[in-house]
Parts: sequence; C-alpha cells; structure tokens
Amino acid sequence: MKCAGWKCRCRLVLVLGTMLLAVVPLAAPQTPAPAATSASATSGSSKAANEKLAQLEQRVTAAQSSADNAWMLVSAALVLMMTGPGLALFYGGLVRRKNTLAIMMQSFALMALITVMWALVGYSLCFGHGMVIGDRFDTGSVIGGFEHAFLRGVGAEPNPDYAGTIPQMTFMIYQLMFAIITPALITGATAERMKFSGTVLFMLLWFLVVYAPLAHMVWGKGGLLNAALGGRFPTLDFAGGTVVHISSGVSALVCALYLGKRTGYPKQPMPPHSLVLSFIGACLLWVGWFGFNAGSALASNALATSAFVATHFGAAAAALGWSAAEWLKNGRASALGAISGAVAGLVAITPAAGFVAPIPALVIGAVAGVLCFGMVTKVKSLFGYDDALDAFGVHGAGGTIGALLTGVFAQQLINPIFGAGKAVGGIDGHWGQVGNQLVGILIAWVLALVGTLVLLKIVDVLIGLRVPEEHEVEGLDITQHGEEAYNLET
Repeated sequence: MKCAGWKCRCRLVLVLGTMLLAVVPLAAPQTPAPAATSASATSGSSKAANEKLAQLEQRVTAAQSSADNAWMLVSAALVLMMTGPGLALFYGGLVRRKNTLAIMMQSFALMALITVMWALVGYSLCFGHGMVIGDRFDTGSVIGGFEHAFLRGVGAEPNPDYAGTIPQMTFMIYQLMFAIITPALITGATAERMKFSGTVLFMLLWFLVVYAPLAHMVWGKGGLLNAALGGRFPTLDFAGGTVVHISSGVSALVCALYLGKRTGYPKQPMPPHSLVLSFIGACLLWVGWFGFNAGSALASNALATSAFVATHFGAAAAALGWSAAEWLKNGRASALGAISGAVAGLVAITPAAGFVAPIPALVIGAVAGVLCFGMVTKVKSLFGYDDALDAFGVHGAGGTIGALLTGVFAQQLINPIFGAGKAVGGIDGHWGQVGNQLVGILIAWVLALVGTLVLLKIVDVLIGLRVPEEHEVEGLDITQHGEEAYNLET
C-alpha cells in the first residue's frame, strides 16, 4: 500500500509539475506585451492630438487672415470712395457752376494716374528698402528703392515688416488709396484757374518728389520718422496727418500763392453753386474716413475699434466747435460751416486715431474745429491769399494741429508702439514725444514748401499752369473739357 501510495503521489506530483511547466512558459513571454501595447497606444494618441492641434492652429490663423483681409479690402474701398465720389462731390459743389466738371475730373483723373504710377514705381519707393549708393550711402532713411518696381514680389504672401496677417497685395492696394487722395486734396486750392494738362503733370511729379519720400520716412521700414520700425525721430502718424494732410495742405498754399488770385477775387462774389452736392460729399468723406483711420490698424482688431471710435468722436466735436465759433461770430451756424468743421476734425484726428482714447479725441476735434475756423475766416483774409476751397485752412492747419496734439494725448494703454509699459505721449509722461512730433511736422512743411515751389516752376516753364483769363471767365468745363455740368436749355 505504501508503495502504491507513493507511486500515486509521484504520478500526482509529475502531472502537476508538467502542468505548471506548460503554463509558465506560455505566460512568461507575454508579460511585457500589455506595457508595449499601452506605450504604442499612448504614442499614437499623442501624435493624433498634436496633428489636431496643428490643424486647429492652422484654421485659427487662416480665420484671422481671412477676417483681417476682408476688413482691409473693405477699408481700401472706403478710402477710394473718399476721392470719388466723396471729394469730387465736396469740391464740385463748392466751385461755381461753370467749373463743376473740371474740378471733379481732376479727382477722377488722379484715381487713374496715381494708380498706374503706383504699380510702376510708387509702391516700391514708399515701402521698398532703400538703395545703397557707392557701398556707403543708404537711401533707406529717406526713400525706398526699386525692389518692388512693376509690383515685383508683391503677391499673396504677407510682408511681415508691415502687416503679417494679410497678403502684401492687399497692403499694397490699401496704401494706394492714400496716394490717390493726397494730391487730389491740393486741387481745392488751384480750383477754377489751373490748366488740366498742368494739373496732370504737376501732380505726377509731386507724387514722386513730395509724397513718396514723406510716406517712406513716416511709414516705410528704416524711414527717418518711422515710430514702429526704429526711425531716428519717431513721429506718431497713425493714418496720415503728416504724410497726407500737412503735405497736401502746405502744397495747396504754395500753389495758391504761385498761381495768384482768381479773376475778380475777392471783389466779385464766388459762392458755392450747390451746397447739396458738398453736403453729400462731406457725408461720404465722414463714412469713408473709417476705412482711412480704422483701416490703418491693418487688422480687424481692438486697435481698429479704438481708431474707429476716435475718428467719429473727433469729427463730431469739430463740427460742433466750428459751428459754435461761427454762431458766436455771425449769429447763426451754417451748413457749409458744419460740414467744413467735420472735415477739419477728421483731418486732425487722423494722426492720433490709433493712439488716443475717446475723450482726448473729443478735445482734439473741438480744438481743430475752432482753430481751423479761425484760419479760414481770419488768417486767410488777413494775408489775402486765394485758397479757393480752403485746402490749407482745413488740411494744412488741421493736420498740423492733429500731429502736435497726438504727441500730447497718445497713450501706451491704447497702442504700446514703443513696447509694453513704455510711455508714448505727454500724458503718459513722455513729453519728449512732442519734440519728435515737431520734427516730423517741420520736415513735412519744408519738403512740401520747397518741393512744390520747384515743381510748379518746372511745369510752368514746360507747359504752363494757369488758363488764359478769357477761359477762366468762360469756365473750365467748356474750355478744358468741352462739356457742361448742367444742361439748362429749355
């Protein structure tokens, strides 16, 4: 029994051992498998998450670019609307009936002329890099070179120096609209007496000699007055106080003095022939100015909103300021005064729009409205110059006032252009910015004065500037274009 029991026990141990050996080899190699599977799954999940995050980031960037691009294209259209129909109607109503088409045609012609010049060399001179002359002198502080001549290299890719979220082509076309309206503003001073051919040649040369260098100095990379890209004298000019309004306004004064007074001025009354046209034009200018100023944020962001609000507030305060001053002087407020005041406010707030809060915008507008009223009614009569449509009194004076007050009221809270936490304007504690603004104003004045005078003399010698007296009496519509604005035949 013992032997039999022992054998039974041996068989049992043998069976159990065989079973154990059979199980262990099968289980042992599989022990790492769950960990490897888990790591592989984690790696795959992480890779998929990264891909989704990258796709999401691309979509967000594309959405931002689309939004910014849409706003900038709309802004470009709004600024073009400021020239035609805005300025064309505003000036067209202010002249006498016999010169209506002539003044409107000048604005329209510049829409075509400056566009072609912009495509050929204008954009490159304003926003291209400077040229190196003699391996030492770089023109970049004053004017750009020819790297973008014929719009070479201007396409769908952004130019990060200026606007990193929109195609450079969009930036180019937006800036073109500023170049169009600037010389058109000058025609207000030369109205009713300057030849159409003389206007075309003078404006073409003026665009190259005055506008392009000033635009590059203030807005171009490396420009002497550029505040955002390291200019030596950082001048704050958000949307064109110096580049557009001082340059055109001062040039308008020089043109008025050079051409002389209109035949019969000031003894013969020369009232506007249609304040209705001027009123419509002024309203279109006010609306278009949102593209002019808010669009200069170059994105659909909070800065664009701030500039939009400042623009509207400045215009409203100036309209009231001009009207109040006129009421005190004449005992009533006129429609012409109200719309002139609004335009003066829009001019003055232009350099400040992206730097000041709403209440300072009201102050700038009110000051500009009152002072520009004084320029048009007091200073003009005191010196006796014939600035036919007050281009200097509104744009030259308004631009100067606005550029100076920008240095006073600019805040880093609105636009930290010099870096986070760094003071921007006087009320921030940086009163030295007022000095920078004065340098920018002085350069704009000198360039406009000297450049305009030289160009007027050249054009006068080549083809002449002023129409004959008999043509002026008959009217420029007939003598320059062979047409009449109104058919009054019955």
